[in-house]
Amino acid sequence: MKYLLFGLILGLTLLSTSCHEIPPVINPFMGDPPDTTIDLENQMRQVLIEEFTGVRCVQCPAGSAEIASLLAIHGERLVAVSIHAGDFSYPFPQSHYNFQTSEGEELINFLGPPISYPSAVIDRTLFDGEADLILGRNDWAGYIAQEKAIDPVIKIAVVPNFNETTRKLDVEVKLYPQEDILDPDVRISLMLTESNIVDYQDTPDGKVDNYVHKHVLRDMLTSYLGEGISETLISGIIITKNFSYTVPEVWNAGETASNVEEMHVVVFVHLGTTTKEVLQAIEVPVIK
Repeated sequence: MKYLLFGLILGLTLLSTSCHEIPPVINPFMGDPPDTTIDLENQMRQVLIEEFTGVRCVQCPAGSAEIASLLAIHGERLVAVSIHAGDFSYPFPQSHYNFQTSEGEELINFLGPPISYPSAVIDRTLFDGEADLILGRNDWAGYIAQEKAIDPVIKIAVVPNFNETTRKLDVEVKLYPQEDILDPDVRISLMLTESNIVDYQDTPDGKVDNYVHKHVLRDMLTSYLGEGISETLISGIIITKNFSYTVPEVWNAGETASNVEEMHVVVFVHLGTTTKEVLQAIEVPVIK
């Protein structure tokens, strides 16, 4: 009798266990899982500031100091690019570097030109009450906070791979639309920046030879207008883009070797229509 009772209890136990529902593991994105080092689920809006500057600009160090303060506040939520273009960007005869680029000259005309310096564009957005995209230093903080509060309509994962022997830089970009983006002209731009470059700079106290230049636009992996995204941007899908670029040993003849360890890839998705609005930006080091 006791064996019969034991068998009945065991059977009920197994039945109870077999009916326990195991919930499925839900991946928030369709397709291949993203790189586990990139926290896409918690990725928030990251704001792009494109500063127009130059080594001959006496007031521009104040703009650089303002960007440093804003980066200290916002961290990775703010992506900074310093574009040396325009009349103040020509190097001094004793300069060790020439920070000018053809893309920079195209961008200063496409987004500006600035009326005064320091000037910058925030997410390439024309804000209410402003006459154009170019903003003076006193306006940067408020508009950055305004853009930062917006939920991203698209998220970006960037995985760079640099070959030290060939100096070839391969960049894989994955786009994760968070909602359907219906604009007919959406583009992606890739910039390569370099920081901590010591060279001449004009300042209110005169020309100095040990100024530290940061976030300097060195080149672009796309045209200055970006590359059109032909795929339909629908929530839940993944779009993969691949780009390649060979980093030169020196940017211009006679310069010191370029420092890949101080370089970052800046990727942003933006509209190609007259609004030019940036939807999301991200910055990753070339070498982790």
